[in-house]
Amino acid sequence: MSAKIEFNPAAFKHGVKKTDIQHAVDTFLYKDPLDEFDNKYLLLGFDTKGILLEIMYNIDEQSINVFHAMPAAGHFINFYKK
Repeated sequence: MSAKIEFNPAAFKHGVKKTDIQHAVDTFLYKDPLDEFDNKYLLLGFDTKGILLEIMYNIDEQSINVFHAMPAAGHFINFYKK
């Protein structure tokens, strides 16, 4: 992803660091809109330590706004396998 990334403070709630979120976004494995929400997206990618992260974000005209990041829950691994 080449868009500027902005970080909502909630993105750090689970202890994931900005550099790890950035790495996962830059090298993502999967991304798609969330069907049940308008303008919310799921991204799966590995952090700098090789841990699979689930990242959720919104998009505006100039940036993506990350509001959630944590090690991927088991049910998201099925998205990665698609």
